[in-house]
Amino acid sequence: MNFVEELRWRGMLQDIMPGTEELLIKEQVTAYLGIDPTADSLHIGHLCGVMILRHFQRCGHKPLALIGGATGMIGDPSGKSAERNLLDEETLNHNQACIKNQLAKFLDFESDVPNRAELVNNYDWMKNFSFLDFVREVGKHITVNYMMAKDSVKRRLNGEARDGLSFTEFTYQLLQGYDFLHLYETKGCKLQMGGSDQWGNITTGAELIRRTNGGEVFALTCPLITKADGGKFGKTESGNIWLDARYTSPYKFYQFWLNVSDSDAERYIKIFTSIEKEEIEALIAEHQAAPHLRILQKRLAKEVTVMVHSEEDYNAAVDASNILFGNATSDALRKLDEDTLLAVFEGVPQFEISRDALAEGVKAVDLLVDNAAVFASKGEMRKLVQGGGVSLNKEKLTVFDQVITTADLLDEKYLLVQRGKKNYYLLIAK
Repeated sequence: MNFVEELRWRGMLQDIMPGTEELLIKEQVTAYLGIDPTADSLHIGHLCGVMILRHFQRCGHKPLALIGGATGMIGDPSGKSAERNLLDEETLNHNQACIKNQLAKFLDFESDVPNRAELVNNYDWMKNFSFLDFVREVGKHITVNYMMAKDSVKRRLNGEARDGLSFTEFTYQLLQGYDFLHLYETKGCKLQMGGSDQWGNITTGAELIRRTNGGEVFALTCPLITKADGGKFGKTESGNIWLDARYTSPYKFYQFWLNVSDSDAERYIKIFTSIEKEEIEALIAEHQAAPHLRILQKRLAKEVTVMVHSEEDYNAAVDASNILFGNATSDALRKLDEDTLLAVFEGVPQFEISRDALAEGVKAVDLLVDNAAVFASKGEMRKLVQGGGVSLNKEKLTVFDQVITTADLLDEKYLLVQRGKKNYYLLIAK
């Protein structure tokens, strides 16, 4: 497989240094891509870079995932208008271990193949580097004029940031440049990859290598992913979409991909899956013939959810979706864990009811009119029950005065009431 060609048709190639494609065709290449360890989970904003490493390994090359333990303690000014919070060593170590576990789902770190992936941390080679040694060995090779010419620096100096650019951040490109030099000398790394906002930092590294030992290295970047409407990819009202189920449940993760627009789904299925070109083209044609079936979104959501979580989590997310939008049974509802139940019914009206009253038993008509205002009157409820329009925990309510007890609670805490086809209410026993 031709790696550059693979990125090109997938829409994952922005900038490429002359000679890069020829090098990759000629030999097995070691390349690295940096990941900022500011949290103990990656989010989907990292996924394009991770997929580049995945494709790189699939094409027979050796990927290095670089955790920026040292640079994470400083903060990269690229694309930012404010200085980062600085992390302590214990936090960085914890974040690195968590990120490696996530990357292991995408990359082969364990086998004996020559292109086995490696995780490296720039803190390991920076922690004993004194300031004096750094300015002598690295700083003297790159002029301030060269560093000032970088777009990320110019933007910050021209008023994008309220407080300007600190010296700490100004040195960032030298630190990242030294990473490239170190990996070139110790791992034979000839290629650095990253997002297009990193182009300035990457070329500083290439220039540093050229000036220190005359070596020739290469670079390529992927475009920053956006939504069709120009909005920021991966950001929702509730924040980032994380890869860790503790922060974004598999159900919410699945729903994110399922709800992307048609034009975004066409781009994202190329970028965020490993499906081959011919199959993707067939899926796009099938989708365009019947857009209402949302074929692209369903396949995209499946591929990414299985890759990041598991087949089991994907199936549970589909079952959970059917509870809200399909004809799921009470059995499927009872299988949901509490987090997924709350995620599925986020935003529906909620009422608190008395657990003590339920222990003695409450007539449904009293519960849903007096205790929780699901119905305006008992007459309205009686009429809707007679017409088969009321369900409790996904089972039709056949008599309006059926007695409800704690035995009916989901997760020993919740009752789900459905009025008509689309109106849900969550009752919480306290």
